[in-house]
Amino acid sequence: MSQPTASAAAPTFYPMLRYKNAPAAIKWLAAAFGFEEHLVVPGPNDTVAHAELRFGTGIFMLGSQKDDIYGNAGMAPYVYVRDIDAHCARARAAGAVIVREPFDTDYGSRDYAARDCEGHVWSFGTYRPVP
Repeated sequence: MSQPTASAAAPTFYPMLRYKNAPAAIKWLAAAFGFEEHLVVPGPNDTVAHAELRFGTGIFMLGSQKDDIYGNAGMAPYVYVRDIDAHCARARAAGAVIVREPFDTDYGSRDYAARDCEGHVWSFGTYRPVP
């Protein structure tokens, strides 16, 4: 999957939640709050690997709960960063625990993940959803 071109005005911070029943959550969020489907990537067994819902000029990302570095905590903020390797080095120098070293994704992004000072996992990457 290739990434759309983001303008300088595109957001750089994207909230992300995990749901036990992500397909139902997508429908509910549309009906209750007026979110619009922008991108939905199905996962195995009626799950959602990744989804982007649009609301105004913003993008909200979500997916199905799964057992990985985020656990089932439900929330993992995603932040767009232009230079992942430099950002990861800065985070490491400040004491962040890197839980996923910088890597290239199959959709053209370069990402990494780190725990903050209280153990919350943050994702950083060059993927920039465009509303």
